[in-house]
Amino acid sequence: MNKWNCAEACAKQLQARIKTPPNILLILGSGLGRYAQRIETPLIIPYNGIEGFPLSTVPGHKGEFVFGTLFGREVAIMNGRSHLYEGHKAEDVALPVRALAMLGLKTLILTNAAGGINPAFTPGDIMIITDHLNLTGQNPLAGENEEQYGPRFPDMSGVYDPFLINKAGEIDAGLKKGIYAGLLGPSFETPAEIRMLRIMGADAVGMSTVTEAIAARHMGLRVLGLSCITNLAAGVTENPLNHEEVLEAGKTAAPRFAALLDGIIGQI
Repeated sequence: MNKWNCAEACAKQLQARIKTPPNILLILGSGLGRYAQRIETPLIIPYNGIEGFPLSTVPGHKGEFVFGTLFGREVAIMNGRSHLYEGHKAEDVALPVRALAMLGLKTLILTNAAGGINPAFTPGDIMIITDHLNLTGQNPLAGENEEQYGPRFPDMSGVYDPFLINKAGEIDAGLKKGIYAGLLGPSFETPAEIRMLRIMGADAVGMSTVTEAIAARHMGLRVLGLSCITNLAAGVTENPLNHEEVLEAGKTAAPRFAALLDGIIGQI
C-alpha cells in the first residue's frame, strides 16, 4: 500500500466514526496536551485504534485524536504526534494531516516545544513561525505523487499563512517571530550545530513541525506554526539539556498558549 492509499484508508476509518469532519486541526507539542480538555462534547480516538496510523512513543505525547467543537468551530486536536527520530518515515509523520485534508480540512495549527537560538529569546516566550529550515534530511513529498492532492513541485515560498500570522500577533502583542529549524533528533544539538544554525538564520530549533507543514502546504492548507521556547539551546546557556525541562516549561507556558489558541480558533 503506497502512502496515498494508506492516508485514504485512515481517512475512511475516521470518517466512519466522526459526525462532522473538522475544519481546523491543532497538533499539540510536548507539554501542551492539556489544551485538548477544552473541546466540547469530545470524541476521543486513540491512534492505536486506527489501522495503519503512526503511533507516538514520546513522554508528553498522549497519542489520541480529540474531535468536537470549540467556539462553534469543528475542530480536531492531535494530543501528541509522531516524530522521524522514533523511526517513522516522513510519509508516516505526514499521514494524519493528509488523512484529514482528504476529509475537507482547511487550516492546520502546529505547535511545538523548541530551543531558543535567538539571544533575545527567553524560556516561556512564544514564537510565531514565519519560515522554516528543513534540516531533517527527509521530505514527505519524496516518492510517488498524486496530482489530485497537490502538484509534483509545490511552491514553498509562503508555507505559513500571512493572515494567521498577523491574527496571532494581534491577539498577543508580546509574541516573538522567527525562523524554525527542524532537525532529525533525538539528540539535542551540539554548541557547534547551534552556532551553524544561528549563521543560517534560525531563531529556534526543534525535532518536529517541518514535515507536517510541508505536507499541509502541498495539499493547499493554511498553516500557522507556534513554538513554545522551553529552553535556551546548547551553547546559549551552560546548563545541560533534558526532556523533563522541556515538558515542565511547556506546562508553565500552557495558560498563555491556551489564551492565544482560543483567540485564533475563535476568529478563523
